[in-house]
Amino acid sequence: MLRGFKTRLGVAVSVAAVALSLTASAAFAGEITGNGKSLEPLHSNSICAYSGLNDDPTGIDPANGPPGRVQSYGQDVRAGFIDPREFNPGDACRGGSL
Repeated sequence: MLRGFKTRLGVAVSVAAVALSLTASAAFAGEITGNGKSLEPLHSNSICAYSGLNDDPTGIDPANGPPGRVQSYGQDVRAGFIDPREFNPGDACRGGSL
């Protein structure tokens, strides 16, 4: 009886691992870690087509924004890099914004 349980458990873990590996690939898609193709045509040539991953996670170049793995409009506002009265994502997410 214990041997049957171990076999079923092993099969269940294997199936779960395969399912996880098949679904995880979609999570890594983006302009940095993806296939390098432009996403603009899929989103009406909108700036919102990008993944939000930081191009310069070390933050060495100040023109690329603050350091970190992900970008957030709010963190740029808080750091004083952007004035929300001049520009915000709501203005940029319409088609043709690039």
